[in-house]
Amino acid sequence: MRKNIRLTSPELSALWTQYMNDSMSICVFKHALKNVEDKDVYSIIVYALSLSQNHIVQLEKFFKQENYPIPIGFTEEDVNLEAPALFSDIFYLQYLYVMALHGMNGYSLSTGTAIRNDQRKYFVQCSKDTMKLFDQVMDTMLKKGVFIRPPFINPPHDVDFVTKQNYLTGWFGKRRPMNGIEIGNIYYNMQKNIVKIVLEIGFSQVTQTKELRQYFQRGAQICNKHTEIFGSIFAEEYLPSPKNWTTEITNSTVPPFSDKLMLFHIESLVAVAVGYYGAALSVCQRRDLITHYGRLMMEMGKYAEDGVNLLIKHGWFEQPPITDDRNELAKKK
Repeated sequence: MRKNIRLTSPELSALWTQYMNDSMSICVFKHALKNVEDKDVYSIIVYALSLSQNHIVQLEKFFKQENYPIPIGFTEEDVNLEAPALFSDIFYLQYLYVMALHGMNGYSLSTGTAIRNDQRKYFVQCSKDTMKLFDQVMDTMLKKGVFIRPPFINPPHDVDFVTKQNYLTGWFGKRRPMNGIEIGNIYYNMQKNIVKIVLEIGFSQVTQTKELRQYFQRGAQICNKHTEIFGSIFAEEYLPSPKNWTTEITNSTVPPFSDKLMLFHIESLVAVAVGYYGAALSVCQRRDLITHYGRLMMEMGKYAEDGVNLLIKHGWFEQPPITDDRNELAKKK
């Protein structure tokens, strides 16, 4: 019996989600390799592509072992390798940086919910490989001088304890300076929003569907507004904000990817962003920041819901692993 233990629902869902994301990444990286000229960036994308391709091979083995249908995901039909570059070489570094961050967090969660030994080993290895990719991206960005470090804070003269309730004050009364945890969360959420803005502007430029163009433009406006709010919070305390990358979009109007892939890509990033906002909210200790995150999460959540509805409308929403509908099965008798 031990040799035939089935995958649990979290294990199966983790594999399914990874298959969708890696099949999408293969399309993105293949197109990038056709246009990237910087040798350092090229070698990193080659490594990232090899990771995604190896993942797909192993994932298909897992699905076959479980007699579970292999997802369709994304194929050669979803990428136009002849399309000119949509983004610059330097932007791909920032893109890979953010995607590696998502990957490390995702694999960590998948490892924590895996029970079977083969699943734990697999996701631990995925984490190691992604950490290596992250190191390569970070080293290259620092070498090229294109990474803007998060704000610094000076060490205190001594250990201190909070003695007044106004430590939590936000809207009324004197606001305390942000602590390092709050600064870090705002900074990294800004980094991720900035990448989404570039993708949404670029995708709105090449999509052939008016409905999707409007959706991408709306997303860019939302992310830009969120970035401005976070930036204004930093500005109040004379802290620097991350670099804006919108100048790294080319003037191409030829779609390198299918509408299905572009919509899925944005939708998946928005869904992750809602989670990051929630994580940041959970450790905030200033009321105004808590209120900001709560309000922005609702706006991002509504945008994500509208994106899912578009996927469903166009028949592009591949159903994730789902439990049996017992009531429906009973009707068939």
